[in-house]
Amino acid sequence: MRLPNRAKRLAGAATALLLAGTLPLLNGAPAGANPPRPACDPNPAAHLADVPSPESFLGFPLGNGQQRVVTNDEIRRYVAAVDAASDRVTTGVVATSVNGQPLPYAIVSDPSHVTKDGLASIAENIRDLRDPRTMAASKAARIAHDDPAIVYIAGNVHGGETSGADAALKSLYELAAGLSCDVRDRNDNLLTVIIPTQNPDGRAANRRQNEYGFDLNRDWFARTQPETDGKVELLRKYPPQVFVDAHEMGGNRYFFPPNADPIHHEIASEPVDWINRIGDANKAAFGFNGPCVTPQDSECWFNYERYDLFYMGYGDTVPAAGFGAAGMTYEKGSASPTANRVQQQFNTQWATIGWASANKREVLGGWFKVWSDALAEGRAGTLEPNEVVQPDNTVQFPVPDIKIKSYFLLPDRQLADVRRLVERLRAMDVEVYEVKEPVTVPNAKVFGGRSASNLTVPKGAYWIPMAQPQKHWIQATLGEDPYAPFPYFYDVSSWSNPLLMGIDTIYTGDDLKPTVQRVARPAGGKGSHAPKGGSYQFRLDSAGASELVFALLDAGVAVSRDAGVASFPEAGLTQALDDRARGLGVTLSASRKAPVGAAVALPDVGLFRGTGISTTAGSYGEARYVLGSRWGLDLKPVTTADINDNTAAFTGRTVLLVPDGSSATGGLTAAGQTNLRNWVAAGNTYIGLRNEGTRVARSAGLTSTTEVVLPPDSEYTVIGSHFRVDVDGSSPVGAGRPAEDFQFNNDDPIITASTTGTNVVTYPTDDTFWHNGYTVEEERLEGTAAVVDEPTGAGRAVLFSFNPLFRAYNESGIQMLANAVLYPAGQAVARKAATVDPARAAAAAQPAPENLGGEWRPITINVAAGDQARAEAVVARYTGTARVSQAGGNARFVIPNPAGLQADEHPYLRDLVADLRAAGVPLTSVVG
Repeated sequence: MRLPNRAKRLAGAATALLLAGTLPLLNGAPAGANPPRPACDPNPAAHLADVPSPESFLGFPLGNGQQRVVTNDEIRRYVAAVDAASDRVTTGVVATSVNGQPLPYAIVSDPSHVTKDGLASIAENIRDLRDPRTMAASKAARIAHDDPAIVYIAGNVHGGETSGADAALKSLYELAAGLSCDVRDRNDNLLTVIIPTQNPDGRAANRRQNEYGFDLNRDWFARTQPETDGKVELLRKYPPQVFVDAHEMGGNRYFFPPNADPIHHEIASEPVDWINRIGDANKAAFGFNGPCVTPQDSECWFNYERYDLFYMGYGDTVPAAGFGAAGMTYEKGSASPTANRVQQQFNTQWATIGWASANKREVLGGWFKVWSDALAEGRAGTLEPNEVVQPDNTVQFPVPDIKIKSYFLLPDRQLADVRRLVERLRAMDVEVYEVKEPVTVPNAKVFGGRSASNLTVPKGAYWIPMAQPQKHWIQATLGEDPYAPFPYFYDVSSWSNPLLMGIDTIYTGDDLKPTVQRVARPAGGKGSHAPKGGSYQFRLDSAGASELVFALLDAGVAVSRDAGVASFPEAGLTQALDDRARGLGVTLSASRKAPVGAAVALPDVGLFRGTGISTTAGSYGEARYVLGSRWGLDLKPVTTADINDNTAAFTGRTVLLVPDGSSATGGLTAAGQTNLRNWVAAGNTYIGLRNEGTRVARSAGLTSTTEVVLPPDSEYTVIGSHFRVDVDGSSPVGAGRPAEDFQFNNDDPIITASTTGTNVVTYPTDDTFWHNGYTVEEERLEGTAAVVDEPTGAGRAVLFSFNPLFRAYNESGIQMLANAVLYPAGQAVARKAATVDPARAAAAAQPAPENLGGEWRPITINVAAGDQARAEAVVARYTGTARVSQAGGNARFVIPNPAGLQADEHPYLRDLVADLRAAGVPLTSVVG
């Protein structure tokens, strides 16, 4: 049972009086001095007796001697028990996971800080520091002197990486119960926010991803998952100056910053400096309980190698760019014993908290400067330059010398998705304004590498001025290109939100004073009352509009569509559906006319669970989230056996979605492929995503596209970049998309244009070909297809060379996928064997890509050609399957990665890179 705050304060006061009576001079002042500081004990092992230790509560020791990890239920119960026993602690819930598990957090500090009024005052003062326009420097200095800084310790964002959470419980206990002067100072100087586990569903399943298969350490800017969204809201309430994200990795060693390059150019210099200095404190921490804890950790810790502070989806990068904090990834090798992992995680957590306490005034003063500098840069339109921090690195791709003072999101199409982006920005404290009168922009830069003079921005557009404290975050998430300083990547190289969402966007360095009104509430659509017998209409040009169609159909509302407009009877609009439309940003227009056009049917969607497809990650889980959770569809599992045996579980579906995977056939037999063709010919829709989705269709004779297999000496590389593409709107799949659009490519397969269907999305072959991010030999894409619509009988196969569901933040791809799912039904035909077009037969006869040397997400390492022999000797220690080729003065090592593992999941990549560096082999690029 939790003690009331008053009772907790009295208990703490009694303890303090007892200590004051026995240790009156420990504080350097007589007892009763005004104001007295709480007494402290010179014994660092002294603790409050009433606060349960993890050992006493759990029945086994954390750290030294620990034999197992703590369960989710034990975490929650222990956090609650410490809260009930200590007046230094208050607790809450970050969010509820997909499976309904609460994510607890604890705030621990001096008792006066964690009262309701104390927390409110501190949080308000810290938030005020983020706006130098309303905060005088003198007041900022007083806050830095008087108020605590805020430090976060967060563990277990990857479910199977458990030790950070266990160690966080130990950190909580020390702060909540310790009686030493060191603990007292930390609680005086800091609010320490502890989130033991960020992914309880993954922890329970010993799985990296959450229940929907999302890597929560890639979800921070999009915030699609409840675990992430609630966490970022907590950071907005209590903005951090230091944020620790505790992970595990392969091997025995421990990683903590300084970080590997690249570091995103818009991350301010102050948090980078703090990160590096905290690294020095962590080095010293490894002398605690012996330098390595156990003998097998002969090299204890390392820095720089194979981590970056670049992509705006990480638990270190977003706190750094979005909150000006020292955001840090800590990684302990999972091959070490449990006790070792927990102890070293605690060592670094404790060292970090100690550094933040010792430097809290400097940190809070520097944090105010982060926002002051951002405001000044925004007013001047300057971008931070690219820098590198790693020894021997040099900037290869500098930030261009341009000025950006404003972004405009144009409202001429996809207004629902524009509004979704507005709300995403506002949810990170970005100030967004609606344009009330047309404004002329003398020098406009149009997304996609184009320029325009005297461009008119219409009324209803959204203006994001850079002259505001969140300038760094605006540029980091809206920027047309992130400007990586050199080619060394841990994840994607572009995530520009306007490009992901296909939104018409411009930016300019002009000084403008548009007539605007700040968006102060959700930028939702505004409907008008429809007359009796009339209808409501809305444009089908956005992912938000598509989602509304599914909501209406799920509610039993009859929806029709005609010429890119959906309509439904006025009687169908309930308050709940009206709220849904507004929440999605969809504007409903009232009409006196009855609905017109063809009826839209709710599809019966089967989700393929076949050979080569992971059901706990990737597009399978993303489909469960987007189609199941957001669209409300009742997805039915369809297995390889269901298709091979032609069971009702397959034949009863009207749509089959085949996610990405590593198999060329999905395990289908010749009979299964015939069954699949006949099912499509009967008027159903096959939708294939990326590798497996397109390959299964090809092997079954449903497409004439072929997969381009690159020669061994090719350096073709696309690290999560955007390309301009052409869209053929004659296919329903392209409905609502512009003739020129943007598509996200993440080293996707290259497929040739179809000769038997409609090439809905293709890469241009003329001077309109454009890309951002990091690519090599990107010209190989010119003239190839990204989406094809292949008819067979009364049905069709819609194939995406990319994954439109990728991380659920590719709104333009999601809209096209919705178009495919809602494809107008064809005329049913008699069920008979569908013939295979000769071009399709030829495509199906090609050897499977694996047999031609094609790989699914291989590891590629480039070194100078002269270093090939030395590199080969190092690589040979780890694998005998690497292929080596030379081109352009580089030696290229391609290492098969059949499971498609991320770099931080790979069993030896990090150690391999470290050994190459130790051998003095400079790395031109590493991609994995």
